[in-house]
Amino acid sequence: MRSRFQVRRGLLAFSTATAALVAASCTAGSTSDGPQPAPGPDEQVTITVSSQFTDRELDVLNRVLDGFHAQHPNITINSQGNQDDDKITQAIRGGNPPDVAISAETINLGQFCSSGAWQDLGPYLQRDQVDMTQIVDVAQQYTQFEGKRCAMPLLADVYGLYYNADAFARAGITAPPKTMSELTDMAKRLTEFNPDGSIKVAGFLPVLGSQANHPWNWAPHFGAEWMDEQGRSVLGKDPAWQEMYRWQKELVDFYGWDKLVQFTAGLGQQYSADNAFQRGKIAMMIDGEYRTGFIEDDAPELRYGTAPFPVADSEPELYGTGFVTGTIIGIPRGAENAGAAWELVRYLTTDTNALVELANGLKNVPTTKEALHDPRVERNEQYQTFLDLFDNPQLVPSPPSPNGAAYMKSTEDFSVKWQSGQVGDLGAALRELDAQIDAAKALGGN
Repeated sequence: MRSRFQVRRGLLAFSTATAALVAASCTAGSTSDGPQPAPGPDEQVTITVSSQFTDRELDVLNRVLDGFHAQHPNITINSQGNQDDDKITQAIRGGNPPDVAISAETINLGQFCSSGAWQDLGPYLQRDQVDMTQIVDVAQQYTQFEGKRCAMPLLADVYGLYYNADAFARAGITAPPKTMSELTDMAKRLTEFNPDGSIKVAGFLPVLGSQANHPWNWAPHFGAEWMDEQGRSVLGKDPAWQEMYRWQKELVDFYGWDKLVQFTAGLGQQYSADNAFQRGKIAMMIDGEYRTGFIEDDAPELRYGTAPFPVADSEPELYGTGFVTGTIIGIPRGAENAGAAWELVRYLTTDTNALVELANGLKNVPTTKEALHDPRVERNEQYQTFLDLFDNPQLVPSPPSPNGAAYMKSTEDFSVKWQSGQVGDLGAALRELDAQIDAAKALGGN
């Protein structure tokens, strides 16, 4: 589990893929028009599947691939793990792509589709009359770009609130916060300082860029929009962004920036056994459903609860929303055995048995309605929160862009300056950020 998530949540390490994907459409092998036929039962075919999975997670995937092979004995699968988007893109550019690509970086979808690096799956879906309504709506949204579906959803990640039940009990808190003002109040009550004034336990860590604190994880809870209908950045126009940053500033000022820097420097890595929440150093945090698996493995004695993350006081109707992303799967341009590859893609993304086995093994949320409600999905009280969240139509993915995560990286870079006191006029600075994002998109788009 740990190996994949370390890569997956490293969303900002995308620059190599950004440059390479634009060139992919020019250098990849040719693709015949129309969907390719599946191999006949007597035709022996080997397909290569590239994914970021390693170790135990790769074993989980391979068991499911074995199930496909049992149903299609003429299709042998060569599963290659530890293949991130950069490696897959380089293979496409070199004319030696895998037949099937699995990516944990949903935000790169705009590049995959607009550059032609991943094939349009629309003709296959139409030919085989695949019912897309069986897939949860939000998962349909984040697997297409400007009307082109070049990927299918495999599994999803949903983000919510984790809280330390023992810390709540000591502070006399009986229920998790639902609004940001409640979160602020509880964070202050749950915080403990050392005799020298340094932070011993943070009720909530308000540092963007640390742990799972990122602008894209927080934004849905304020109703903050990234782009208008024309794809232009609107951070300086949408007042929700200023509300979010000013809420954060209150907590930063409560702790003191220098103390927060010292505190975060001493925290364990997010995807290690000494994760700060698991060690009791943070009483509340935002994180994905996968954290339940980490806690089960690394801190089984921890008493904790989960809930939807709080929302802005001005937007109470948003309670139950959250950021969603996921694993996507597609067929790269120039794939040698696209027909057989499609058979596997369809199996992995629509077969309930396969999705339930993957979800249970990887501790991610299944993306079809039938699999989501299948009684075989392993669930405890904490994990159920995320299954319920995924069933909520208010979930928000980040909008895809032809230059991938560039706008998200720019926003996080701005956030680091803001929280450290390097930004004066917040509104003016956000408008400047809009101009920077739009200019970069114009240069790095199609």
